Amino acid sequence: MTTFYTVINWLLVFGYWLLIAGVTLRVLMKRRAVPSAMAWLLIIYILPLVGIITYLLFGELNLGKRRAERAKAMWPSTANWMRDLKQCKRIFATENSEVARSLFKLCELRQGMGGLKGNQLQLLTGTEDTLKALIKDIGLAQTNIEMVFYIWQAGGLVDQVAEALMAAARRGVRCRIMLDSAGSVAFFRSPYPAMMRNAGVEVVETLHVSLLRVFLRRMDLRQHRKMVLIDNYISYTGSMNMVDPRYFKQDAGVGQWIDLMARMEGPVTTAMGIIYSCDWEIETGQRVLPPPPDVNIMPFEQATGHTIQVIASGPGFPEGMIHQALLTSIYSSRRQLIMTTPYLVPSDDLLHAICTAAQRGVDVHIVVPRHNDSMLVGWASRAFFAELLEAGVNIHQFEGGLLHTKSVLVDEQLSLVGTVNLDMRSLWLNFEITLVIDDDDFGSDLARVQEDYIARSRLIDPQVWAKRPYWQRIVERLFYFFSPLL
Repeated sequence: MTTFYTVINWLLVFGYWLLIAGVTLRVLMKRRAVPSAMAWLLIIYILPLVGIITYLLFGELNLGKRRAERAKAMWPSTANWMRDLKQCKRIFATENSEVARSLFKLCELRQGMGGLKGNQLQLLTGTEDTLKALIKDIGLAQTNIEMVFYIWQAGGLVDQVAEALMAAARRGVRCRIMLDSAGSVAFFRSPYPAMMRNAGVEVVETLHVSLLRVFLRRMDLRQHRKMVLIDNYISYTGSMNMVDPRYFKQDAGVGQWIDLMARMEGPVTTAMGIIYSCDWEIETGQRVLPPPPDVNIMPFEQATGHTIQVIASGPGFPEGMIHQALLTSIYSSRRQLIMTTPYLVPSDDLLHAICTAAQRGVDVHIVVPRHNDSMLVGWASRAFFAELLEAGVNIHQFEGGLLHTKSVLVDEQLSLVGTVNLDMRSLWLNFEITLVIDDDDFGSDLARVQEDYIARSRLIDPQVWAKRPYWQRIVERLFYFFSPLL
């Protein structure tokens, strides 16, 4: 009997180390950044069983077998659609400013589509104005309305959006909504899904969270886009979820969320439509390709027209595209670089690019919220402050609420606005969208918004920051260790 237990013990020990070795090999064989790989290996070795389970749950970009097959199957038809779209040469821009040229070329070669001209573009800086404009556009819709949001929470003007949407469906407009399962969990527990479906609105819960499938698909892979498409001509995107900030997370202690949205008319909506089409097919298996744009309706084709490129990320889209876009835009800066983000946990490459910009004389400003709704990200962000401040970067802590706007402005000419946070989750994992605008008028508008943010912020003094308590430095370094995984 003693021999039997000895053999069992040795088999358990052997199996344990074999499991460790197998997961270690899996971590090393996956193409990932070295800091991320090292962080995972340390977690696995320090907390073996917990670390292994955590890695199997969150360590790899696993979309799930069915969705992965759909993502692969959709590309032939999508490629044909994009090839046909290129025949509409009139909608594509042929020239870009010097600061934007490299980025637009990168996007064209990697995504297969150039920048689109002839767009009307309006910057909406207030949630109330955005929701009222959206309600009006929904009320005038004639053929179709598509939406995708990470969070939809009832209350305030959002209820009027829902009512307008249901009214549109009743009068024959095809309405489709995709909402993230985790972000919109409160919505799916409310009466609204049933009410909308009864009215004729197609409501889809994307990336459904299920404990029964935790090892079959990565549960923290989220649909983080915020898009509205109306009649294949009007579109919205930006940082705003479908929430009224007066009724959203009032007990979080961070103040109201501050967001920015762009309302567009013109061919850019077609590019956003193919992104929505891909997301819809990945989630439902249904192929609904958007119609080509009406090239005769380009009201802002000449001097006042905006040239816009749309970048999409996530499984099935060009890998690391938004990360590359950010690096390209930062390295193209010559005079000024302003960035706003609620979550600042950059990759080593991004951190180096930002510091290098400041060190070569670019006036660099980063605006982040003083109080964050995520304690982990808040501490991890502060771990980067010392290096940024030492390089000459100006860091502003916004005190007027939770600054949720994601924006980059280069030399008041090249603008990036959308859903992407400066953290590893947005850059490498989630479904995200970013607009790239090459236009000095829009750049001036965005600059005024960012200047308002800075005016409502507190500038961090490098000397004062260097004297912060030692315990804070320890906590910062602890969370810095987990930064590649946040």
